[in-house]
Amino acid sequence: MPRDLIDLLWRDHPDAPQGGSRGPRARVSTSEAVRAAVALADADGLAAVTVRRLAGGLGVSAMALYTHVGSRDDLLVLMADAVHATAPRPPYADEDWRARVRAVAEANLALLTAHAWLLDVADQRTALGPGTIAKYDHELHALDSLALPDVDRDAALTFVLDFVRGAARARRPDPHGAAMAADWATWGPRLAAYLGDAHPLAQRVGAAAGAEQGAAYSPDHAWRFGLDRVLDALDRLAPGA
Repeated sequence: MPRDLIDLLWRDHPDAPQGGSRGPRARVSTSEAVRAAVALADADGLAAVTVRRLAGGLGVSAMALYTHVGSRDDLLVLMADAVHATAPRPPYADEDWRARVRAVAEANLALLTAHAWLLDVADQRTALGPGTIAKYDHELHALDSLALPDVDRDAALTFVLDFVRGAARARRPDPHGAAMAADWATWGPRLAAYLGDAHPLAQRVGAAAGAEQGAAYSPDHAWRFGLDRVLDALDRLAPGA
């Protein structure tokens, strides 16, 4: 019988119920299956992670694997929590809350860049896992000096992480991005001819941004600008603001 997800998430806790002890030792553990699934998702994307494919790679039957991961949905939660557990949690050396929150944002962007499939795991049950809770606790402390009520502290962190997730989505590879960048110089004049006098504001701002960024969109510029605005918004919550 597969264990409940909460028990699978906390399988290494001394109080977690263990599987039955009768019979031969299982050929694969839940942790081994989760590590293999993470590696598969990193290499080939989340769609590649199926219980059948994962079981084949591990040399076990799909039915045998289900006893360790519950279901594919449960497996995705286990994978997300396992990755969250790997997130670095160094002590906050800088007492400036802006520097702390910036470090949290940059760490999350790096995590979502390394494991882009995390953006497609929206299961709220991930919040129940030990890796996710440890990450959450560490990130909440970045907001210590703002002295926020608990609910507002949670909302402030969510505000930051929602921005990071949006920025990470914008950084996903664009199959047409390289071609557009290569054609930008020659297509610009042709586009201007098609537009004529229409939409003058869009033309002026687009031309200025394109000249500055060398493309129609710069994720790096959007990241720097957006993160500064997020910090400015939180600055209004600082004591004495």
